[in-house]
Amino acid sequence: MSSNPMDMVIGASETQRDARAAAKHLEAARAADKAGERERAIIELKKATAADPQNVDVLFELAYRLDLVGEEDEALATYERATDRGPASTNTLMNLAVMYDDRGDYARAERCLRQVLESHPNHPRARLYMKDVQASREMMVDDEQDRDYVKRKAMMDTPVTDFELSVRARTCLKKLNIRTLSDLLRYSEAELLSYKNFGESSLTEIKAMLAGKGFRLGQGADDAYRQARRSIADQLKGSGREQVLNKPVGDLQLSVRARKALQLLNIQTMGDLASRTEAELMGVKNFGATSLQEVKERLAEAGLGLRTLDEP
Repeated sequence: MSSNPMDMVIGASETQRDARAAAKHLEAARAADKAGERERAIIELKKATAADPQNVDVLFELAYRLDLVGEEDEALATYERATDRGPASTNTLMNLAVMYDDRGDYARAERCLRQVLESHPNHPRARLYMKDVQASREMMVDDEQDRDYVKRKAMMDTPVTDFELSVRARTCLKKLNIRTLSDLLRYSEAELLSYKNFGESSLTEIKAMLAGKGFRLGQGADDAYRQARRSIADQLKGSGREQVLNKPVGDLQLSVRARKALQLLNIQTMGDLASRTEAELMGVKNFGATSLQEVKERLAEAGLGLRTLDEP
């Protein structure tokens, strides 16, 4: 049989209550505390809770004194037991909120404070603590977002030479000026295959490597399109022709086949079209060399051209 008083508390039957014994041990605990005998006071309080496990006042005093002597885990568990035994007192909820806050468990801290404010809407300490807890939660979210951003950026900046690729695949990527994972994700399968000496085996190898890391070719294409549009806009700046990028591709008077291909790629403006490459257009079913030549000629008439693979 265990001699630990706390084991007695845990093992006590919830139906066995001896209020008289509990009151006796509580009185002894307060006398010991008054004499400066904290450990003795805690022992008596544990005996009191063993005698009357449902007495939330005794549980509060035990938790409070455990916290004073640095037994934070046991104090927290005891406060939680007090809240489980029925309507928790304001002091129990307040102390529990502070302990949760110290541990970074802001959701539970806020829950405790809300219970206090539901009964006492103008409770000054509860209102003050609530502001602190909510501010801490917002800071935690910001910190997590910052960490995710830094982690993602570090991954995107990883050199492709760090990945397990064959010499041929690495050589092809180097000649395409693809140096980081971010660079690689901007390319589609069609664009890579359009490059001389870049074959199906290298493509399969690269796709498998990316899939193993949760990525796919082309998922960073939007960044490439935005960067290309900014580059074109910078070139046109001051020429008086900046607005040409926002004109609809319908103004190019393209054939039906060419228009359908642009619709499939969600190309709506001339700026969108100028940010695409020949390989992307040729990757669309039924879009052949004739349609490509037509698009290039119409764009040239507007003073624009398709993006080449060696451009951003």
